[in-house]
Amino acid sequence: MALWKDQAPAKTTGNTPVPPPAEPVRMAPETQASNTAPAAAMPPVQPAAAPAPARAARQISESLIAADLTIEGKIHGTGHVRIAGQFKGDVNVEGDLTIEKGAKLNGGVRAQKVIIAGELEGNIESAQRVDLLESGVLSGDVKATQFTVAAGSRMRGQVEFGWEEKKA
Repeated sequence: MALWKDQAPAKTTGNTPVPPPAEPVRMAPETQASNTAPAAAMPPVQPAAAPAPARAARQISESLIAADLTIEGKIHGTGHVRIAGQFKGDVNVEGDLTIEKGAKLNGGVRAQKVIIAGELEGNIESAQRVDLLESGVLSGDVKATQFTVAAGSRMRGQVEFGWEEKKA
């Protein structure tokens, strides 16, 4: 029978080891007195600025509307959007829009690249590239630089493609 408390860290079932608990830091009495200076005498702590290359390298993230979600509203911003559920509203992103198989979007679209494997009811007003995949259904007009249609897809609307808009 053991009469002491086991100080070993708890074992985990995963592969990552758990570090042992940190030992408390004890100060000598003469050091404690010097650390009790009023807070106003201490200089303010400034957060460290990120290095310039880290700020310049910007990752584009992807937002997902899951298959079991139905959302109504507006999407506007930078980044990629993937819709696997139901969305009603306009999508205006500086990135790619993907409509998954089984998903539905009711609204206007402005994106760099649009991939339709599900259903889109609305106009694509401005896109660099639009891919209508085999399972895709599009009800609306399209204005894009490039437009690809797979065999088996369905579309009802007008298409303008190949006309690059000149910037003023």
